[in-house]
Amino acid sequence: MRARRALRCFTLNHLFLVLFFISLFIFWRNGFRERHEDDEPDRHGEGADAMDEAFAGPRSPSNKSQRRGEEFTKHPISDLMAEAEEKFNAKLARQSKTLEAAVKEYRRRYKREPPQGFDDWWDFARTFDFKMKDEFDILMEDMAPFYELPGEEIRRRVTQVGQLPSIDLVRVKNGVITVQNMQKGFKDSETSARARGFRSMMGKFGEYLPDMDFPINAKAEGRVLIPWEHQQYPNLTRRDSSGGVDEMLGGPFNPDWGSDGNVWEAWRRTCHPDTPSRRLFSSLRDPFVFHTKDYLRGNSSNPSAGEDFHFMEDTAANFDFCTNPHEHYTQGHFFTDWRSIPVLYPVFSPARAKGFMDVRIPSHYYYGSTKGYTYGWDFDKKVLTPVDKMEKSWDEKINKVFWRGATTGGGSHPPGFSPQYHRHRYLRMTSDQSNDTRVVTFKQPNSTEYQSVEVPISRLNEDIMDAAFVKVSGLYPGGLKALLAKHRFSEPVPLGKHWSYKYLVDLDGMSYSGRFMAFLASDSVPIKATVYTEFFSDWIQPWVHFIPLSPTYKEIYNIFTHFSGPTQAMLEAVNSTLALVPLEERKSPEDANLKKIAMAGKEWKNTIGRTLDMEVYVYRLCLEWARLWSDDRDSMNYVPQS
Repeated sequence: MRARRALRCFTLNHLFLVLFFISLFIFWRNGFRERHEDDEPDRHGEGADAMDEAFAGPRSPSNKSQRRGEEFTKHPISDLMAEAEEKFNAKLARQSKTLEAAVKEYRRRYKREPPQGFDDWWDFARTFDFKMKDEFDILMEDMAPFYELPGEEIRRRVTQVGQLPSIDLVRVKNGVITVQNMQKGFKDSETSARARGFRSMMGKFGEYLPDMDFPINAKAEGRVLIPWEHQQYPNLTRRDSSGGVDEMLGGPFNPDWGSDGNVWEAWRRTCHPDTPSRRLFSSLRDPFVFHTKDYLRGNSSNPSAGEDFHFMEDTAANFDFCTNPHEHYTQGHFFTDWRSIPVLYPVFSPARAKGFMDVRIPSHYYYGSTKGYTYGWDFDKKVLTPVDKMEKSWDEKINKVFWRGATTGGGSHPPGFSPQYHRHRYLRMTSDQSNDTRVVTFKQPNSTEYQSVEVPISRLNEDIMDAAFVKVSGLYPGGLKALLAKHRFSEPVPLGKHWSYKYLVDLDGMSYSGRFMAFLASDSVPIKATVYTEFFSDWIQPWVHFIPLSPTYKEIYNIFTHFSGPTQAMLEAVNSTLALVPLEERKSPEDANLKKIAMAGKEWKNTIGRTLDMEVYVYRLCLEWARLWSDDRDSMNYVPQS
């Protein structure tokens, strides 16, 4: 009896032991053995590996048509360029050729009649050879929410929002356009600059417009964030603003967040209630917790193209932070000091990040002429020239990726997160002088096949990058000493210095980048990373006019390698005899395609991104706004002449 009991205990003990070892094996297999290089600690402040997955581009050598075992024979960028060119040419070709066709297309797209004055606008657009006559989906998206409000309510809200700090009114009265600032006692260095630019864009047609007002955002940052419930169920909101702006906002408006909120807390309420951003703990996930390094994985002597070999089809303007809330730490606009407006007030702004409800207008930096933002502007003679005096021919340009800028990009609400902001992450990556390796993939010399190799990032940055901060703006944990330790700094350069380089990185600042149009106008290639859309976003084509870059920036080394060929360090890593050939004699055949993008971007700027095109956009916007301004909107419809 005692032996039987002992046997039973022995069997149970062994069963538990076996189950323990099985569990340990499963943990080891899933937790360590299958980890990849993606799981290395993020030394550049790019966040956890979830960021790589969230921002990963849709094109990589995983496409079966491009793979041959571990090798592939066709670069995904080649397909991206071909498809983008076909898409853009088709868009150009289908634009309406007659007023009648434009009216028909307007009705098809927007399910209503065009606004009054549409025929005059058509003549204006045709006079100045405007190309994108049907592409106003962005404008109509901005206008749509205001159809829920009657004209009287819109006029009242315009007056009220014009009383808030850093918002100016552009007023059309009896054909005369003026700029008015209604705030008393609030000082803002940017007051009225954008409003004056908007007024200038209306100069050619302002006398023909009916009376109306435009509240213009004096800041670059977006201002209007409306909770999802209030967007979906407007009856939940206060519809009548006759009680005044304080009643609409629940009290006096403080332009600074202070200690009672921040942009992220306001922004995440614009998401659907079922999304992770509306769940407190997933919204506050700590991005600074590194994943465990896989010490059991040996170094691969023949690495395959990995996470650095994903390329974006477009910018990250439509990235979904609602389902990836932890990624908000990587974008500075979620930390701005400026309090957002939680009610549907019309505010006209130069750009819009997803979730905001500002109305997009052309930037005054694009329209005006300034030495820091305008290609070809001769500051001494005060004239605009077709070719900038500091422009270089293509073969004279330095074959590197160039960027200069200030440490802007976000505020301090809450403080302490600036190392994660988009500009700081880029500078930390390009300033890295460590022996950490990145995988780059290039075509083998005298072969149609590609090879992947690990190269120290210090060598890549030395061969490829020329990036630096030139001005300190804002706070940084640890102060100036900590900032200087991790980020390269250099002396400021004039805008024209950029034209000495083939590749120009364009990064967001506090909002959009005001230099993008200047970069396009040059003979260099913009590489643009942004989470914003602008008035022209439907008019321009990534991979035709510029190169889109993910917010992780990791693919930039492979972008350079595709167009400019392997660097000295890459050739040495594979023991190629081509490393003995002088650099100037190793011109890549893909350099011609890089130049093609540069020239296409320049042509776009000179034919579709002109100041005249901005005026055509604003004219169309004015007609749409005039209809919303009216009490009798049907009377403001376009009626074709018989």
